[in-house]
Amino acid sequence: MADKKVREKPIPEEKKKLVEYIAEKIKTSKTVLIASIKGLPASQFQKIKKSLRGKAEIIVAKKSIVIRAISKIEKGVLQNLKKNIDADIAFIFSNTDAFELAGILVDNQSSAKAKVGDIAPEDITVEPGPTNLMPGPAISELGAVGLKVKVEGGKLAIVQGAVIVKEGEVINEKAVNVMGKLNITPMKVGFIPLSAYDATNETIYEKIRIDKKGALEELRTALSKSLGFAINVGYSSKETVTYFIAKAALEEKALSTKLRENKLGEMKNEEKKVE
Repeated sequence: MADKKVREKPIPEEKKKLVEYIAEKIKTSKTVLIASIKGLPASQFQKIKKSLRGKAEIIVAKKSIVIRAISKIEKGVLQNLKKNIDADIAFIFSNTDAFELAGILVDNQSSAKAKVGDIAPEDITVEPGPTNLMPGPAISELGAVGLKVKVEGGKLAIVQGAVIVKEGEVINEKAVNVMGKLNITPMKVGFIPLSAYDATNETIYEKIRIDKKGALEELRTALSKSLGFAINVGYSSKETVTYFIAKAALEEKALSTKLRENKLGEMKNEEKKVE
């Protein structure tokens, strides 16, 4: 008995058109960015979409449709985008640089409390310092996540901080309770950049992380060390030349003093010989 052939349900025309449209947008855009919109309220989605008007186009579609659209394009590097496609993602098409576009999305994110089962977006650290918590059960709760505390002025103070959840780990109930008590909001609500395709360089960027505050702090630290480094290696510039001139003047003064001392010493020795 021959096996019966299962007749596939025809793809609706509107889905075919959407696949074609997404494929065309991928072909004609400088940047194709995939962002997670998990847990994003509709009101915030519309607000972010409005902020990108004229800069980017956002399309939210089912995983199967997006994968079909990517598969229609022969560029091999593009196929790497598929592994970041899951539920609750948005495709963003733009002629803006991938990292500039990701920066705009990050600027429109808001902080939110963590829930049990969430994945930590980065190391969640509790720093030492006073709290508004009263002594009691909170002592053991804070201790359970690795925090050392003591009583100061009738309230708990954290004397030794710790990373209570590492980046990529699942946030458990103990950590959620502690973060709730300390008003820590580690989660981000908004468009979370996951990966991007740069058509100009034919490159896929993964695990995009935009940390403007951290980058600025690193730049300040580097600038504070740059003058000392330039001086140590003898690099001449308008910032270091004043130091080198002042140093030369001090060395000239020290050398002159030493020469005078030597001259006086020689004269005294001559006088002794004469005597």
